[in-house]
Amino acid sequence: MLDGNNKAAGEKNFIVAGMPMYNEEETIGTVVTLALKHADAVICVDDGSSDSSARIAEACGATVIRHRVNRGYGGALKSLFIKAIEMNATALVVLDSDGQHEPSDIPQLLKPILDKQADFVIGSRFIDGGGGTDMPAYRRLGIKVITAASNLSRDISIKDTQSGFRAFSAHALEVLRFDCEGMELSLEMLEDAHEKQLKISEVPTVVRYDVPKGSNFTAVSHGFTVLSWALVSLSHKKPLLVLGIPGLGLFATGAAMGLNLAQNVTGQIDGYIGSGLSAVWIGVLGLSLMATGLVLQSARGFLRHLIVKEFGLD
Repeated sequence: MLDGNNKAAGEKNFIVAGMPMYNEEETIGTVVTLALKHADAVICVDDGSSDSSARIAEACGATVIRHRVNRGYGGALKSLFIKAIEMNATALVVLDSDGQHEPSDIPQLLKPILDKQADFVIGSRFIDGGGGTDMPAYRRLGIKVITAASNLSRDISIKDTQSGFRAFSAHALEVLRFDCEGMELSLEMLEDAHEKQLKISEVPTVVRYDVPKGSNFTAVSHGFTVLSWALVSLSHKKPLLVLGIPGLGLFATGAAMGLNLAQNVTGQIDGYIGSGLSAVWIGVLGLSLMATGLVLQSARGFLRHLIVKEFGLD
């Protein structure tokens, strides 16, 4: 357990480990027991389980919050944040209850927070020292694509935006807000942290994929949901990039078709009409996308200028 050297004299750090839990009776006892070696308290959010997960977690020393129905990962994290704040936690570390994350890495995630170097720490598989045992190639590729789209929308450089192994300072617990209740929360949380100028850092960790109940069966749907959210967010942040470039491509295609039509005046009249109409609507669509992207980009810049002026933000 971590000492209180980073707080004022007479005060001690109070570290909370939290984990969403859904039908994890095979692993939850071991994870709770190991986490308690590095934390003062463990909170498990039983997200509508139908097995003995909650009973086992309580028997091993965890505080259990019960959801009557399955609310999803985001819903579980909302409950964890509320409870950690109630317990006056110095920091909250969130890890999976299926054994994929190593509880022995908890001190490593906490160190930047206790040293006042970060508010939000991510256990990363993609920085030096990190990795995934037997990580499927399709999963690695999917994470890379999602991470690239996410970083584009915020101009930050996080190597592993999809890691669920995360630590939060007391300040982060107070100011972070998120609405999503699914796995897209992982990106929404990063976006909110960036907007609120929280210090984000990554530390290496190794994730196991040989656990009894891995999440491979949800990989495709999870990836599609999170990537869709990332692309929508990117279109809000950089509309000129998302709309302007495709618009330019469509306009160029329409112009090329129109020139081709002009150079081939010996064809059938119906061919002219068909190609001509296609050239016109593709060109108009391209112009519309470019104009929309330009307007949205200008509006975003204007609104950001007003916010900076009003609140004195950098």
